[in-house]
Amino acid sequence: MSEGFFVYILANRPRGVLYVGVTNDLARRMTEHRARLVPGFTKTYGVVTLVHAEQFTSILEARTREHSL
Repeated sequence: MSEGFFVYILANRPRGVLYVGVTNDLARRMTEHRARLVPGFTKTYGVVTLVHAEQFTSILEARTREHSL
């Protein structure tokens, strides 16, 4: 993925659990989620399907969008 910051939404299944996150490397972060490498919410609930992503030039913009979601 290109430079910048990403706000992304993951789901575990249609009409299931959703997770909203921010990262500066979407490909790496998706690999971590899918491999369940990081303990926490997404590992517990199996939230690994990317359903939406938006790119921003600044972390402040990305965090503002994350909080609005």
